[in-house]
Amino acid sequence: MTTKITAISSLRDVSAADWDSCAGNDNPFVSHAFLLALEMSGSATAKTGWAGQHLILEDNGKIVGVVPCYLKTHSRGEYVFDHGWADAFTRAGGRYYPKLQVSVPFTPATGPRLLASTAEHRLALAEGLLTLCEQSKASSVHITFALDAEAQELQNAGWLLRNDIQFHWHNQGYLSFADFLAQLSSSKRKNIRKEREAVARGGITFEHVTGAALTEAHWDHFYAFYMDTGSRKWGDPYLTRKFFSLINQTMPEKTLLVMAKREGRTIAGALNFIGKDTLFGRNWGCTENHPFLHFETCYYQAMDFAISRGLAKVEAGAQGEHKLARGYLPEKTNSLHHLAHPGLARAVADYLEQERAAIAQDQDVLGQHSPFRHEEQD
Repeated sequence: MTTKITAISSLRDVSAADWDSCAGNDNPFVSHAFLLALEMSGSATAKTGWAGQHLILEDNGKIVGVVPCYLKTHSRGEYVFDHGWADAFTRAGGRYYPKLQVSVPFTPATGPRLLASTAEHRLALAEGLLTLCEQSKASSVHITFALDAEAQELQNAGWLLRNDIQFHWHNQGYLSFADFLAQLSSSKRKNIRKEREAVARGGITFEHVTGAALTEAHWDHFYAFYMDTGSRKWGDPYLTRKFFSLINQTMPEKTLLVMAKREGRTIAGALNFIGKDTLFGRNWGCTENHPFLHFETCYYQAMDFAISRGLAKVEAGAQGEHKLARGYLPEKTNSLHHLAHPGLARAVADYLEQERAAIAQDQDVLGQHSPFRHEEQD
């Protein structure tokens, strides 16, 4: 067996068929179409601090593994925060940037990162990342929002494990939203009903748009919402308008827009992506403020869609303990880290050991506040 690993700067240098044969069809974010749209739209490029360094693993001339990897000059758009590490290393006289980031830019969603079907090939890709780190004189390699199995393999190989918490909704075979509500405690059930009724009384209706029904007019509306939210949260939104046109051309069947309307006007929207068994909530925005509009547009409408499609889970993005009361339960997320400087690696390892214990405790405490009714309750 002869294997070879190379790094490419552009997704255009590998065919969609070869890339997707490694990435699979389960997760839309690691598809060639999604990653290429980020690049071709100018959203994730060297100019924006995301220089492609994607790994390609060949075995006897056949591509058997790939990794979406970027050489970065900052830590923005990642959702796993290492600014403290960068500041400490800089104060100590080190140079934290550039670093290597294995992730889907601007997308805090769990999915495969070492895209290969065998453990042998995944470990070969991990070794390739370490070699690339040395060759590019990067301070570190970071693999964020990795699958549990990948995290275990990499931790066994000496990578540092970091955990955090997100909130995900699980479809327990519900046939309707009412079936889901029936599983909640009385107080939580009544609260959700009040929130949904308040939105309906405001004369707001919703449309689920996906596939061939998506038009540039839909994206014009959504982009206005996205820019409003992004400008308030980040100052400089990450995604360009061209990105949405590109995904509409290449992966409309994996894309869902939830559009809210009132008195004939589109007033809010939420962007979701459809995986094999998961609906991934990503961005939202609005031009009118109404009580509970965010919860309805982003959470309850996503549940409705997942139930109608028989999807097993809704991932609603990063952070947000307010999701717990609405049926989204705490789930552990994983990131893996390699730091080339031994002193920095030791300091981070000590910190992560304490942080993992705190995260596990937080997850346990949050789980005790589940909105689902227990046997002794009504």
